[in-house]
Amino acid sequence: MQHDDRPDLLSMTPSELRQYCQSTGLPVFRAKQIFSWLHRGCQYEEMTDLPHALRVRLQTEAPLRFPTIAQKLISATDGTVKYIFRLHDGEIIESVVMQYHHGTTICISSQVGCRMGCRFCASTLHGKVRDLAPSELLGQILIAAKDLQKRIDGVVLMGIGEPLDNYENVLRFLHLVSDPAGVCIGLRHISLSTCGLVDRIDALAQQALGITLSVSLHAPSDAL
Repeated sequence: MQHDDRPDLLSMTPSELRQYCQSTGLPVFRAKQIFSWLHRGCQYEEMTDLPHALRVRLQTEAPLRFPTIAQKLISATDGTVKYIFRLHDGEIIESVVMQYHHGTTICISSQVGCRMGCRFCASTLHGKVRDLAPSELLGQILIAAKDLQKRIDGVVLMGIGEPLDNYENVLRFLHLVSDPAGVCIGLRHISLSTCGLVDRIDALAQQALGITLSVSLHAPSDAL
């Protein structure tokens, strides 16, 4: 599929959205409105406090790329919901929503495929296809929450892909998902699982974000 370099508004921070509005001749206050709507998983046509002409313009200039639900499976045992999401380029990822007495947690994917080669994991069988954009990471949460009509309280990055192999996009996602003006999921309610990319673990530690780090160990030594 041909690369689309039009702006990805859902991947933008509030300050970047303000800059976008300024650069395209829009009133700066529109940035706050757009950010709020986007972080509720809304399409442009649902943004009722934006003029119709602006909604049409944004659809052309900055199309949204929310994942769409290709399949939804619900466990009869505990109500766990598995989503098969189709991305804008036709690629497929998975997310799982788990409901506990203390709240609702979603397990999201960070890449299409994976290049880590862990033998026990089916995600790596065909290698890595591409990284997910911050908007695609966030979109899994927004679309699942909208579909289930409930707030999601926690996130685990333990789906398809190695999160630290998509470091910059995951880092931006962490800032977006915890933004008070958005879904505002506290960083202490977010867990990231890695197979052990040490340089990226060190870089992440320098960010002092307060998330939970899980390391998936396959053997007691590098050689083994």
